[in-house]
Amino acid sequence: MSDNTTKPAASAMWGGRFAGGPAAIMQRINASIDFDKRLYAQDIRGSKAHCRMLVRQSILTQEDGDSILAGLDTVLAEIEAGDFPFSTALEDIHMNVESRLAALIGEAAGRLHTARSRNDQVATDFRLWVRDAVDGMDAALAGLVEALLNRAEEHAATVMPGFTHLQAAQPVTFGHHMMAYVEMISRDRSRLADARKRLNECPLGSAALAGTSFPIDRHATAADLGFAGPMRNSLDGVSDRDFALEFLSTSAICAVHLSRLAEELVIWTSAQFRFVRLSDGFTTGSSIMPQKRNPDAAELVRAKTGRVIGDLNALLIVMKGLPLAYSKDMQDDKEPVFEAADTMELAIAAMTGMISDMTVNAEVLRAAAGAGFTTATDIADWCVRAINMPFRRAHHVAGSLVKLAEDRGIGLEDLTLADMQGIEPGITAEAMAVLSVDSSVASRTSFGGTAPNRVREAVAAARKSLNGGGS
Repeated sequence: MSDNTTKPAASAMWGGRFAGGPAAIMQRINASIDFDKRLYAQDIRGSKAHCRMLVRQSILTQEDGDSILAGLDTVLAEIEAGDFPFSTALEDIHMNVESRLAALIGEAAGRLHTARSRNDQVATDFRLWVRDAVDGMDAALAGLVEALLNRAEEHAATVMPGFTHLQAAQPVTFGHHMMAYVEMISRDRSRLADARKRLNECPLGSAALAGTSFPIDRHATAADLGFAGPMRNSLDGVSDRDFALEFLSTSAICAVHLSRLAEELVIWTSAQFRFVRLSDGFTTGSSIMPQKRNPDAAELVRAKTGRVIGDLNALLIVMKGLPLAYSKDMQDDKEPVFEAADTMELAIAAMTGMISDMTVNAEVLRAAAGAGFTTATDIADWCVRAINMPFRRAHHVAGSLVKLAEDRGIGLEDLTLADMQGIEPGITAEAMAVLSVDSSVASRTSFGGTAPNRVREAVAAARKSLNGGGS
């Protein structure tokens, strides 16, 4: 019995070696156009640079070059207008663009792929895309830093409890707390800048893996595309994905920072803390409890960190066992990067919005700053400075004062001088002045400390750096 089922034809782009086409399931697993169509702008930009170089090197005629460039402009316009018919049968963005170019200009389109492979083509496209994503994330993070600086400057002298183990430790200022996140996000921006320098090398011209026999000018195409130069090894050029891993690594670290801040917002907005209040724009209500104001935006930022960490882990696992040079496994390199970039864009925007318009409850913060005997270290430091007591003994004295106050159900500042002298006779009335939260934060004048003047200096230095004035 004969089988009259029609088998799909092999791809005209690569099928000369094949008598028949791929199975339906092979087409499904092999196609990447559903996600790599996001590379269309970078793909066309890289093709135009390659075309211009081929013309300059007399590998293409000027006539063919002009026809190709005009055709690529048409393809770009069609995609941006939403009029481009993406085809799964054509597998990926490169073949979709080339097929449409051939339909527009004819045989000249087939000359564009001279001296390149999809291997170096996709590596170039992907680097261009990640570079754009790095620049976009850096700009978004600069906006978040600006929001944090505004709140830090506004609350440079607003006292609050500083915590260790989520237990009240010592008084700090709200501005100082915001500046801690400025430092974290600034390091994230530094990592992005560092990663950008390493990714800014051009794979184009590596061809499939070994380079090409055509007299191409790789330095010219690299310069045309804004790269610092061409990659120095063709095998590495097509197989390297460190740039994607570094982007994901930096994104994951940054997401952790956002998650830590989000966690604090969740805690601070609770009825038990009431340190800050998020606006209606970043909270939701309950379907059953009318009193609820849920910090959903902060909770979702916290949750999305797991996605970004997962994206990093996914690509690390894809890459860990691949021999040189290119393997089709690398087709799965893009979705984690695309997802992480989208997730970070949303999370950074949400965090910037929350920080910009939250209400800081200064009086609640002040009341909490003095609770939990947070100035105990100040009395110990006073004993060291004023009566030359060894710190370990001073620590014991301060601990005894805390126990006395705790037993009486009062604060340290409510102890009398007689109470204190009952523990340590050398204590004088001068010591009473160090027990206020304001004097505590004002005394922390060491570099990087929480004293309001230090916070204002830190804000000014960070603004100067943010505006391009250096540190």
